[in-house]
Amino acid sequence: MLADPPIDKLLEKTECRYMLACGVAKRARQLMQQNPEMFRDDKVKPLSVAAKEVYDGSVVIRKD
Repeated sequence: MLADPPIDKLLEKTECRYMLACGVAKRARQLMQQNPEMFRDDKVKPLSVAAKEVYDGSVVIRKD
């Protein structure tokens, strides 16, 4: 379960939950492809990194 950043704060960055889930999952896949060694151990999870990027504003989820 994702605790940080809080889901309600992430939802402020998108139009709906579905868009948030798809966008964060897509970014997590990109991170895994770009740097798989970063996620070899279980300390850092790609989904958490992707969610933090959305929360920080370094990644913007937009409707395509």
